[in-house]
Amino acid sequence: CMSTGGRGSQTQGLGFQVLNTDPNVESAGVDTGFAPVPEMLRAPDVAVGNVPNTPGWVQAVPPLALEYADTGQNEKELTDKIKELLQHGTKHIWVVRLNGPRLVEVHEPGKPMYRVFPGEELTAPGILRNPVTVESLYDREAAQAATLRHLLQRHGYESIEDIHAQGEVAGETKGEATILKHLIKQRFGSLPQWAELQIDSAQNTQLEYWAGKIFTATSIEELLTI
Repeated sequence: CMSTGGRGSQTQGLGFQVLNTDPNVESAGVDTGFAPVPEMLRAPDVAVGNVPNTPGWVQAVPPLALEYADTGQNEKELTDKIKELLQHGTKHIWVVRLNGPRLVEVHEPGKPMYRVFPGEELTAPGILRNPVTVESLYDREAAQAATLRHLLQRHGYESIEDIHAQGEVAGETKGEATILKHLIKQRFGSLPQWAELQIDSAQNTQLEYWAGKIFTATSIEELLTI
C-alpha cells in the first residue's frame, strides 16, 4: 500500500494525542508492532493498551486500535489486519475514513461493522474514561479541546470552569498558575525556573492567555511571550 500522506500523518498524530491523554490510558503507541502468534505481525496506526516501554514486537494485541484510511488504502490489507486483531483479542477497532465524507467505521468481535458520523461519539468502556467525538480524531481544534479536557482531568479538574471554582477557594490566580504549569510540563516535558517565576508573577488574564496558546506554541519561550 502507499506510504502515509501528509493528511494521514497529521490526523494520526491528533488521534494519538487524544487517546493517549485520556485519564484511564496507561500506555499507547504509534505504529507499534504486535505479534501475538509467530505468523502474525500487525502494526495499527494507533494502539491503546499493551504498549510496554521495551524493545521488540509486543506479544499481545491492543484492546483498542485506531486506523486511518485515505487515498491509496489497500482495503484487503486493512480487512486482514482488522480480522486478525479481533481474532486475537482486540475489543474495538476504529477506522477513520479521510477520503470522502468523514466517518468512523467501528469493528467489534461478533458484531457487524457500524458507522459513526461527525456530531456523534465513540466509546470504549473499560479502556477510555471519556467518549471520543468523531471530529477529534481528524480536526485539530476538536482534538486540542479533547486533549485539554483530558489533561485537566489527570490533574483533578473537569474543566476550566472547575479551575475557576476551586481557585475562588484556594486563590484563583494560584489555581490557574498551577494548572498552567502542569499543562506546560505535559506539552514540553519540563518547566525551567525562569518560566515558573514568570508564571507565578502573572495576573489571571495573562495566565488565561497563555493557557489558550498551549497547543499552538512550539516552545516555552514562544508560549510565554507577552
